Amino acid sequence: MTPPMSEGHVLSTLHRDGTRRWLEPRVARGRFLRRRRIVGYALIALFVALPFVRIGGRPALLIDLISREIVVGGAVFRPSDGFLLMLLGLAIASAVFLATALFGRVWCGWACPQTVYLEHVFRPIERWLVGPHGRRATPVRRVAKWAAFAALSFALANVFLAYFVSTARLAAWVFESPFDHVAGFSIVLGVTALMLFDFGYFREQTCILACPYGRLQSVLLDQQSLIVGYDARRGEPRRQPKKRLPVVQAGGDCVDCGACVAVCPTGIDIRDGLQMECIGCAQCIDACDTVMDRLDRPRGLIGYTSQDILAGKERRLLRVRTIAYPALLAVAVTLLALGVRGKASTEVAVERVSGPSFVELPDGTIAAQARLRIENESDAEQRYVVTLVESPGATLRSEARWRVGPRRSVAVPLVIESERALFRGGRRDIHVEIASGDGFHRVVTLTLLGPEQPR
Repeated sequence: MTPPMSEGHVLSTLHRDGTRRWLEPRVARGRFLRRRRIVGYALIALFVALPFVRIGGRPALLIDLISREIVVGGAVFRPSDGFLLMLLGLAIASAVFLATALFGRVWCGWACPQTVYLEHVFRPIERWLVGPHGRRATPVRRVAKWAAFAALSFALANVFLAYFVSTARLAAWVFESPFDHVAGFSIVLGVTALMLFDFGYFREQTCILACPYGRLQSVLLDQQSLIVGYDARRGEPRRQPKKRLPVVQAGGDCVDCGACVAVCPTGIDIRDGLQMECIGCAQCIDACDTVMDRLDRPRGLIGYTSQDILAGKERRLLRVRTIAYPALLAVAVTLLALGVRGKASTEVAVERVSGPSFVELPDGTIAAQARLRIENESDAEQRYVVTLVESPGATLRSEARWRVGPRRSVAVPLVIESERALFRGGRRDIHVEIASGDGFHRVVTLTLLGPEQPR
């Protein structure tokens, strides 16, 4: 039975009958490819080295899922730093929005790990071992290709995990028996399998189907954003290639050679206009420039441009988006810097008490419960002393001294006895001081619940 055919546009990686169209893009050598390789290999070196870089004794970047903390530039953010984490997220989002408004999908084509590793590592290895379009794909070469892919995926999985579990913990997982760290070893194998599946099979489908950024570009881009575009006014109508053809001759400069399509890593035809699948990698620019050079015609038929420029308008750098995004970014970064700089070495929070809030003792005294959370944000163990201050008629009956390890927290249960007559409306405010040996001290007001006094 013949499968049904689509009458409209389908994805660049699908045939009209819905089957996958496997892409094996050619390599267009040129100025942009050279620059992308320099940027790509520099980013790979940064990606591998960054987990080992220390700033102030802490990793330069760590999203520690086990300890529940994020380290950025030596600054530590914990779940209690909700406002600072919000500012950090706002700064990152503003920077992404600004970069997209100015330079389009520069991240996708030049800096995204998916593109960098696929185009500068995995595909070159594949071309070297099995040849373009698998022309040298003997069984031995195919096995060698997948062995190389598996080894690379395993190495990348370990580096990737270093950003989430720290290099010290990862070293324990790698150099000790897997049976001592079954969970960690299983995660490494799982991430390795996912990377092998991605770079060996799924490939450009990640950009087209899985990544949401391509769909967000219609919102983040405007008419002035930098894109890879085809100058239809110059290129149309297309004609057959002839060397040294005068530019004044009827017809456009596009010779319909298909080079721009053959090199596209997502399989689109840039001459159809701006498309979601375009990642801005500039391979079509290098391919078209090469053809134009051979035909003695000026470069730029395909180039970095904007929709307004293609429509014959001038490009304006100053517009609403390029003013609002930097302003928002500046505010977020300033507040974040001030918040990090003014962050105390210890954070104290009042938590909800589980169980009965108070009990009445035989002598009529009320024993009320309270609960504090003390977080030690420093890199050294601290000893804290909890005392009552300016709270007449109240006595602290629970433990008053606590030891908290570096970047750790402890729940401090408090039992406070108070005279019954001091409760008003079933409540009484008391003041608790938390002090440590490094000079930290803070007074926290607690509201104790007790019996309501008869009128």
